[in-house]
Amino acid sequence: MARRRQLYEGKAKILFEGPEPGTLVQYFKDDATAFNNQKKGTITGKGVLNNRISEYLMQRLQEIGIPTHFVRRLNMREQLVREVEIIPIEVVVRNVAAGSLSKRFGIQDGTVLPRSIVEYYYKSDDLGDPMITEEHITAFGWAAIQDLDEIMSLSLRVNDYLSGLFLGIGLKLVDFKLEFGRLYDDQTDEMHIVLADEISPDNCRLWDVRTNERLDKDRFRRDMGGVEEAYQEVARRLGILPEGGPRDMPGPATMQ
Repeated sequence: MARRRQLYEGKAKILFEGPEPGTLVQYFKDDATAFNNQKKGTITGKGVLNNRISEYLMQRLQEIGIPTHFVRRLNMREQLVREVEIIPIEVVVRNVAAGSLSKRFGIQDGTVLPRSIVEYYYKSDDLGDPMITEEHITAFGWAAIQDLDEIMSLSLRVNDYLSGLFLGIGLKLVDFKLEFGRLYDDQTDEMHIVLADEISPDNCRLWDVRTNERLDKDRFRRDMGGVEEAYQEVARRLGILPEGGPRDMPGPATMQ
């Protein structure tokens, strides 16, 4: 296999130079982190499952007109994506109280919120991804007001669609994190906001509708056990569990 230049390595993924200008290869790792990288571990097969789950969800979103960076899946652990200028903001959409929201406001986990709440966080591991407001975002030039309007609109559309999709397979979309990027269109000479990163049990809280069983990374955060099985169950319900289970090539050493 031809050697590819590694451009970036994050907590859950590695980005390599793509085969064509303006593209990247996104490699999904089995590494898992929580609490701003304070807790680290490995979830066997997570990279394979997240690659498949994110591919499936990105394709469904594209079908309803949500622009994304996703191009196609290359193999069990890699997908081809468009290179975008990542906006350094994490957008969290909350439908049910859980995690930090419950702690901040003393709301019991599982309380359905009066309406969906959208929060912004500054994307910085060193600073612990602090919560920010629109004022911070526009004052520091991370995004313009019109960018934020587009991001908010896209986030709520994603929430509406995914809530229904997951409900159809017996899962409650409690909350989730999105990232966006700017993509330059050569034909129109314009910059567009597109959905980037991934959508998977790594950045979505997914609870069983009947039992409230957690089928996401909270099982790793809380030492609940059954983490691999939870990710497999999400893929199984979506109808995309890899045949024979999430096993494939040995790991990132083969992708250098």
